[in-house]
Amino acid sequence: MNPLSLGLSLVAYFLAACVHLAGAEPARQPNVILILADDMGIGDLGCYGGRQTPTPRIDRLAAEGTRFTQYYSASPICSPSRAGIITGMFPARWRITSFLQTKKGNAGCEQDDFLDPRAPSLPRALKSAGYATAHFGKWHLGGGRDVTAAPKFAAYGYDEHAGTYESPEPHPDITATNWIWSPKDKVKRWDRTAFFVDRTLDFLKRHPDRPCFVNLWPDDVHTPWVPDEISDRKDLPKNFRPVLAELDRQIGRLVDGLKTLGREQDTLVIFTSDNGALPTFGGARSGGFRGSKLSLYEGGIRMPFIVRWPGRIPAGRVEGGTITTAVDLLPTLCALTGARLPAEHRLDGLDLSAVWRGRKVMGRPALFWEYGRNDEFFRFPADGRSPNLAVRRERWKLLVHADGTRPELYDLAADPAETRNLAAERPEQALELTRLVLDWRATWPKRP
Repeated sequence: MNPLSLGLSLVAYFLAACVHLAGAEPARQPNVILILADDMGIGDLGCYGGRQTPTPRIDRLAAEGTRFTQYYSASPICSPSRAGIITGMFPARWRITSFLQTKKGNAGCEQDDFLDPRAPSLPRALKSAGYATAHFGKWHLGGGRDVTAAPKFAAYGYDEHAGTYESPEPHPDITATNWIWSPKDKVKRWDRTAFFVDRTLDFLKRHPDRPCFVNLWPDDVHTPWVPDEISDRKDLPKNFRPVLAELDRQIGRLVDGLKTLGREQDTLVIFTSDNGALPTFGGARSGGFRGSKLSLYEGGIRMPFIVRWPGRIPAGRVEGGTITTAVDLLPTLCALTGARLPAEHRLDGLDLSAVWRGRKVMGRPALFWEYGRNDEFFRFPADGRSPNLAVRRERWKLLVHADGTRPELYDLAADPAETRNLAAERPEQALELTRLVLDWRATWPKRP
């Protein structure tokens, strides 16, 4: 064998050995489907102990993946909770404080009329890494009512979209009028989740050679609950239960569709909710936690969170030791997909990809929330308004008003239902956490 042939053979042998040592060829980037239910309480799902109605398909998703029990939304209401997912930052940093509404209402809430497109963007980061990107479902980060100049979906990095009326480009089949639902809609209220699932599967089918990222954000189980043509449209358990059952059935259709497309093994499915339930049916939908949507008690912000990726994320695992939150999604998904983190901003979230894969991590910085800057423009639950700031550090959670009054300190490891306020018994710790959250509040940017 001449020297050149010998050299080439040695190179080929070395490369083959490297592939063998690595275990296989480099893994393809996974498809990512982020399912965000609307106003779903942690007590709505059977796998979290819920008894509203059976949810066998979502429960199966949990059994085939990892279920987290200490996951938090970024807010107890929709728009800021969604902003936290998209940006990887606490929503107050981007002047999103409540649900986006009329210009007058937004000004009263001290918030912008839409999410600033200069903010970090999860779909934009994945698009830069080669992903085809889509948003199907509720947006509520700009557009609707009298806000007519909100940025289009493309400004945030989406290739395709089918949004509800609270978006810059509402899909005509589900927005015959400028409201959440109309009898005139071509796609009826009870068929909307199927409409979004169909579009998700079609998007994957049309991109067989590219990894796909899809926001699948149905607006069930948000009121009004309209399960069929003849229902009385009242927000009662008899209407809620078939709506929840239909959402569960459509999640099953999605997973079955992935199998049919041959994309199940290379698809990471995430299931969570934007904020807590309202009404809660006497607390049942909050899963034993105190509070509801519009509240910083656990029932307003502690959400179901399930991740499933066959062969990559442990199946049948319950992760109860790690505190995680919506702002962790951007850095975690960038790590799992090989996407670059936005360089121009310091994110609040952490890369918890190791936790998703079944490993442990040590500690994390404190988490912060705010809701309810004034009494005129913010809505509050009828039973149990919380203070308007909250911080969690390790096992301790403090709620306090922005003027430093009414501190409530809870040991969530011993008292997850927040029944015993320890602020008077542990004044030094209450004062330390109060200072911490008030210092965080001082960093908020003002509305121009």
